[in-house]
Amino acid sequence: MGQQDVWRLLSRFNSLKRANVILQHLRMSMHTEASEVLLERRGCAGVITLNRPKFLNALSLNMIRQIYPQLKKWEQDPETFLIIIKGAGGKAFCAGGDIKAISEAKNTRQNLTRDFFREEYILNNAIASCQKPYVALIDGITMGGGVGLSVHGRFRVATERSLFAMPETGIGLFPDVGGGYFLPRLQGKLGYFLALTGFRLKGRDVHRAGIATHFVDSEKLHKLEEELLALKSPAAEDIAGVLESYHAESKMDQDKSVIFEEHVDKINRCFSANTVEQIIENLRQDGSPFAIEQLKVISKMSPTSLKITLRQLLEGSSKTLQEVLTMEYRLTQACMFLLTKTRVQSGNQPI
Repeated sequence: MGQQDVWRLLSRFNSLKRANVILQHLRMSMHTEASEVLLERRGCAGVITLNRPKFLNALSLNMIRQIYPQLKKWEQDPETFLIIIKGAGGKAFCAGGDIKAISEAKNTRQNLTRDFFREEYILNNAIASCQKPYVALIDGITMGGGVGLSVHGRFRVATERSLFAMPETGIGLFPDVGGGYFLPRLQGKLGYFLALTGFRLKGRDVHRAGIATHFVDSEKLHKLEEELLALKSPAAEDIAGVLESYHAESKMDQDKSVIFEEHVDKINRCFSANTVEQIIENLRQDGSPFAIEQLKVISKMSPTSLKITLRQLLEGSSKTLQEVLTMEYRLTQACMFLLTKTRVQSGNQPI
């Protein structure tokens, strides 16, 4: 074998070695991405586990792209009778969309800001129209995108660890994922209050506000899930019966008054206006400690976001969910464009 043959073999070997290294990295990357969400067929159900506990199960585009097709498959599968979604780690169901990834994509003008919101809203609509009973175990932090994964489903189970909020007016956006649909349909003007202030609901109040359909002690969630999985060809009524029994059994914080109960009249009166300026004026005229506190909160929010949010809810109160999601998608793209334009004009400095 000549020297040229040896070099040729070495070159071929190195190429194969490099290719193998690249393949290993790809496999690791695919494994990492795939592990962000676990999709299992267990008993009579399809089970979705959001599996990013270190990031409070923040929703990524990769997760959306795994959940949506599996949801549609289970919906058509005659052996799947219900779908359960939950979060891993014990701290959060889902704390929202992956803001870091979206922000970085916005800064580099990538298509992620377009694809993420479009595909997220398609998933939200698929959950709302799902023909199989959909059970969301909203144990822990549930904000933004996590609300979109749960609130549109038929059954939403809160626990004493649940923490609900739509904090988008504080980050220059608006309460999306169908917020324009479900928020104005809450009792009185509660949804307007939650949307504009980002007020946090905790524990049983998540159920009392109408965000959750049932309340169960967190220590009973595993037992509840196992009982649901063990059902034999259950109808929606059978699933509802199991959830009702656990809900009735829970006595935790049952006698505790609703956190916003004493302020319901103020909320309905002050947040019934059609302009942000009038809401602020209503709060000033009220002058109570509660009203003053809400003025302080609102003063820290993005003025543009406040105006967009109020108009979004007023418009959404008479629209279908699909119409609202279409409206919200257009709004997200307009907001992303404005944020990018502002950042470019400011020399790419944080805004």
